Amino acid sequence: MSNVMHIAKSQSIRLVPFFVTVVLYFALVRDDPEGKVWTTVLKCLPITTLMLYVVLKGFAFNNEYRRSQWILFGLIFSCGGDALLNLNLFPFGMISFGIAHAFYISAFGWTPLKWPIGLGLYVPVAVFIYFIHTNLDNILIFGVPIYSGLIITMLWRAIAKAMASKSFLTIFCAVGAGLFVISDSLIAVTMFLGVPLPCARLQIMITYYAAQFAIALSTADDGPAQKWKTKS
Repeated sequence: MSNVMHIAKSQSIRLVPFFVTVVLYFALVRDDPEGKVWTTVLKCLPITTLMLYVVLKGFAFNNEYRRSQWILFGLIFSCGGDALLNLNLFPFGMISFGIAHAFYISAFGWTPLKWPIGLGLYVPVAVFIYFIHTNLDNILIFGVPIYSGLIITMLWRAIAKAMASKSFLTIFCAVGAGLFVISDSLIAVTMFLGVPLPCARLQIMITYYAAQFAIALSTADDGPAQKWKTKS
């Protein structure tokens, strides 16, 4: 637990801009924010601050910071996805987020495999897609299954990594990956099933920002000289 507190204290100053921009987004963006440039900027600001965090906490384009590189690229494409979705370009936003998940999968790696976890995640997603496929048209009939596969693979790899290392950062990252899936699931049930969720945007964005925060924070111990062990 002392190591967890040390991580929190050492990283807190670099993360202040993220929390400030999240508060600004929820304080200033009301009603339907889509289609407006200024709300798009505010929506992207928290992810931009996480990109800066990944760079400022220690970063280089070499093998010692490979995980940070993948997650930075994932954040960049996530930011692009945020902008595209807010400008009512859903298919292109989905593509951008799909690329982001591919980078996150690369960051989490493929060892250990732990395939039963993946199988347990893919089955309910396949069932869900089967039930909503009649509501999909044009590019979405192909895009939604592909995107769903990518985000669930991202969750699978995050969980596998957390189970292997049992460190605070990897467990927190796996929680973040789960929140990412929850956020996108909320979008899916409102968009494709027409379920009227109370305060839908609030639920979607809170879980989304929390997810990206956890994923970005997982790079805190990346690099050649770790100043702490992340065992909780």
